Amino acid sequence: MKPFDVYPLFDIEIVKGEGCYTYDAQGNKYLDLYGGHAVISIGHTHPHYVKRVTEQLNKLGFYSNSVQNSLQVQLADKLGKASGYEDYDLFMINTGAEANENALKLASFYNGKKRIVSFGKSFHGRTSAAVRVTDNPKIVAPVNSGMEVAFLPLDDIEAVKAELAKGDVSSVIIEGIQGVGGIRIPNDSFLKQLRQVCDETDTVLILDEIQSGYGRSGKFFAHQYVGIRPDMITVAKGIGNGFPIGAVLIAPKFKAVHGQLGTTFGGNHLACAAALAVLEVMEDEKLVENAAEIGEFLMAELKKLSGIKEVRGRGLMIGIEFEESAAAIRRKLLFEEKVFTGASGTNVIRLLPPLCLTKNEAEIFLERFKKVLK
Repeated sequence: MKPFDVYPLFDIEIVKGEGCYTYDAQGNKYLDLYGGHAVISIGHTHPHYVKRVTEQLNKLGFYSNSVQNSLQVQLADKLGKASGYEDYDLFMINTGAEANENALKLASFYNGKKRIVSFGKSFHGRTSAAVRVTDNPKIVAPVNSGMEVAFLPLDDIEAVKAELAKGDVSSVIIEGIQGVGGIRIPNDSFLKQLRQVCDETDTVLILDEIQSGYGRSGKFFAHQYVGIRPDMITVAKGIGNGFPIGAVLIAPKFKAVHGQLGTTFGGNHLACAAALAVLEVMEDEKLVENAAEIGEFLMAELKKLSGIKEVRGRGLMIGIEFEESAAAIRRKLLFEEKVFTGASGTNVIRLLPPLCLTKNEAEIFLERFKKVLK
């Protein structure tokens, strides 16, 4: 047996990480400006994180959700305080796609409606409902295609109003900042009007903060730049710093019904220990504030460079768009300058470094990036 050939792979095996650096099997050191798809939030192998997870593993790694787990209560309390959503409930699962699946399902249970509104260039996951609300027909299998979804242009509030006026839309799902779509930020006034029209039509507003949340934007959630409060917020990636965790933050208007939602592995003891460690480090090291400060510095410096069409983003979620394909630039950064970056489509380089990125490390990246551009 061999692994199923899902992704084209770079000829690099990463075997070690520390802070904002990774090391391959040959001992080469890489500056990590991608964090494994925005997953590494507090840095690779952070000592407190390693200690917290190791101590928990030495006591108990897993037991069933049919018994009490005080770590879940601690995590919900700490996340509520850190995010400003103390009055919301927390449902823990394992991945971002699962978080979106459960949010979409809970919305439909709540109002009894079926249709969903999503947006152009969106990405919400690869499982059944999550992939159907993702704007990429190539990854939607026939078995997934039955659910009714309207894909509307981002920031077109009139199109949203027209769709919701039909009365059969269960939920609107939108990313705090589109990641796969190219680091596209919804307009502030659009989000405010979206919140209002969802209230007027009894439509559930789901904010997918899987990539843009957990401090990455320079606020705990990207939508907090606008001051709205969604009905549900989905999180994953940075919540566990590499441990697979997803969750849904659920507004008080949703009442839990036993048996309606469930999970085997979600909220297990190891997951909770990892997530608690992340929040503790974020608070102690002021990583949300650091993301805002270093992100502002990076974007200001990137905008000074010639040959770039546009720089956009918030905090340490940055897109660098070129007129032509950026694939060659990304490969040179990786193989010649030993810098990991991501991509969105063909023309956009995506930066999603650990939130502990220092100004010195940002300057190292800029120096290497300039060499590649020359």
